Amino acid sequence: MSKVCQITGRKRMKGNNVAHSKLRTKRDFSLNLKTKKFWSEEEQRFITLKVTCKGMRIIEKNGLEATVREAQKKGYVDLV
Repeated sequence: MSKVCQITGRKRMKGNNVAHSKLRTKRDFSLNLKTKKFWSEEEQRFITLKVTCKGMRIIEKNGLEATVREAQKKGYVDLV
């Protein structure tokens, strides 16, 4: 699976390293992506998601079920 947050939909970005001489070389801006297991009270099981730290804060604020439902509507996550 690629490096995409399953809650926020964020991906890595491309940019430039800029030297003092203004020489530019390509680089990646990576995500702070973690594989984390969350306990679902509705389904009585663990759900494993690849989420950024911002995604973890969103889950903590809104709740797991509501956040996953929203991410499924947007097409970021597909759980069985």
